[in-house]
Amino acid sequence: MKDRSSRRRARRIAIGAAVVVALTAMNGPALYRFGTETYHDYKINKPEYKAANGQWKIVDFPDEFRQNTIHAALLHTGKVLMVAGSGNNQENFDAQRFDTRLWDPETNEVKRVETPTDLFCAGHTQLGNGNLLIAGGTKRYEKLEGDVTKAGGLMVVHNENPDKPITIPAGTRFVGKTNGKAFVSKDPVVVERAKKVFDKETGRFLRNDPGLGRIYVEAAKSGAKYETGTQDNYRIEGLKGDDARNTYGMAEKLALDKKDFQGIKDAFEFDPVAEKYIPVDPMNEARWYPTLTTLSDGKVLSLSGLDEIGQLVPGKNEVYDPEDQDWTYTEGVRQFPTYPAVSLMQNGKLFYSGSNAGYGPADKGRDPGIWDLESNEFTKVPGLSDPKLMETSQTVQLPPAQDERFMVVGGGGVGESRQASKKTRIVDLLAQTPRFEDGPELSEGTRYPQASILPDDTVLISGGSADYRGRGSSDILQARLFDAKDDTMERVADPLVGRNYHSGSVLLPDGRVMFFGSDPLYADKANTKPGTFEQRVEIYTPPYLFRDERPSLSGGPQTVRRGGSATFTTRDSAPLKTARLIRPSASTHVTDIDQKSVALEMEKGEGSVTVTVPKSRNLVPSGWYMLFVTDDRGTPSKAQWVRVP
Repeated sequence: MKDRSSRRRARRIAIGAAVVVALTAMNGPALYRFGTETYHDYKINKPEYKAANGQWKIVDFPDEFRQNTIHAALLHTGKVLMVAGSGNNQENFDAQRFDTRLWDPETNEVKRVETPTDLFCAGHTQLGNGNLLIAGGTKRYEKLEGDVTKAGGLMVVHNENPDKPITIPAGTRFVGKTNGKAFVSKDPVVVERAKKVFDKETGRFLRNDPGLGRIYVEAAKSGAKYETGTQDNYRIEGLKGDDARNTYGMAEKLALDKKDFQGIKDAFEFDPVAEKYIPVDPMNEARWYPTLTTLSDGKVLSLSGLDEIGQLVPGKNEVYDPEDQDWTYTEGVRQFPTYPAVSLMQNGKLFYSGSNAGYGPADKGRDPGIWDLESNEFTKVPGLSDPKLMETSQTVQLPPAQDERFMVVGGGGVGESRQASKKTRIVDLLAQTPRFEDGPELSEGTRYPQASILPDDTVLISGGSADYRGRGSSDILQARLFDAKDDTMERVADPLVGRNYHSGSVLLPDGRVMFFGSDPLYADKANTKPGTFEQRVEIYTPPYLFRDERPSLSGGPQTVRRGGSATFTTRDSAPLKTARLIRPSASTHVTDIDQKSVALEMEKGEGSVTVTVPKSRNLVPSGWYMLFVTDDRGTPSKAQWVRVP
């Protein structure tokens, strides 16, 4: 009996074991994943892990306030301006639905802001008066080859009348004198009067140089038979008498090829106090994907972009005067690819790192260098590794700004290239002969990396993708802290959300960093499903905010002049080590040239700290800044907003 009972028990154990093995075989991967994810969540939320690596959290935005955020800028009210425009959505554009949000990171309140036009792919920068200048945007969406049904392109309208300009309304028909084909203008254009040219020595009249206007035209009918292959003169229907004799069109090839995005001339200042857009004079050139750069005198240089007919603006750069709210062309002409990373140097010249976000010839305007705007001289800076992989790279001015060192992170090949760089490259512009040197490498080639300066003189580098627009599910869920004091880089906590095209990051006044956007081309590894715009906002809390306490900073004046000093209250001044003025970000398309961190002289008193702002206007442009103090462990205070007038 005992042996038979033992055999039955053994048989039951064997059957049970077999069932367990079978269930484990069927559910093992799921159980493993569950166990792994549970352990991972446990691990990343342990206090010691957060103190060493920081923490990521997704912001709880109500569904009705989510949008396709393309641009974000921190305002001196502490709120973040989040601009979508049409949000890279053709339906929104066609319906004229343009979006802007104001988000308060302290309260998580979100407010809709009336958006006057499609600011999708505009440029922006902080102004000395505290407003945000926004210029350019979208006039017309691109059409890929195969989707274009009507031949079209550039029509140059000539006005040979020296006595008056002429306006050509939208919908005007142009008929080729040789080919006989009709094309219709899509927008109105004002063509200036002809300019009389005289001989300088004799004063004798030589000729009239015609006024020129540029418009986009489409064939009156669909089909390949309405394409043209050669240049032709075009008669303008509806004109009579002298206007008909003096005004005509000229066009090269008008075809069914791809039509790029087209830009607008519109410009606005966003008032953070009134929380509304204020229209100012439009630019002279329409621009889509422009860069706005602050100059020594507080004026703003507008660079590059695609114009109103989808062509790269041919080096015609212009300057905005905030006092007069108008634009003037620069004397020199210099062409860059779109969204070029061009920053003001301490000597008043401009540094172009080579970083850009896309459109433009592969062999023109891509070399990094130092640009003297007054003389238009450009001196190339050598040593750049992976020089052909600079599109979608990020450029950041390493802290403190007095050292005048810039770092270029990652990047990719021109256009939809699969190539990407894992290099970081650093250049010291104060060196006698500036030259790029390689810094620490990323783990893999990275396009669209985000880089945000932190108050402790580190730079948070995160996100990006290994392929164009995250193709092949190639988002890189990694983050690193680069220490500008010794040029080392270490891995920290991984982000939860992938970020590629149309993403950005912004340092907040409490020392955290917000991340927004991402516009993948596809939603799966096989590239068979269309991508969905990432509307979630994620916050990274750096390791320094998981320490026992942080320095305090309060009181003091709200305005401090260059060369002037100001005293603030602090709980304990003894551990304080540094003070930094950080210019708030205005981020889009891997371009954020506004951010910089300026070191301040600091004197400690009993329960107080006195800081002195440098005298250089080029180092400290007028405007609002976040003032941080940090202790001997690198822990920052919350920022005090300070205006440099």
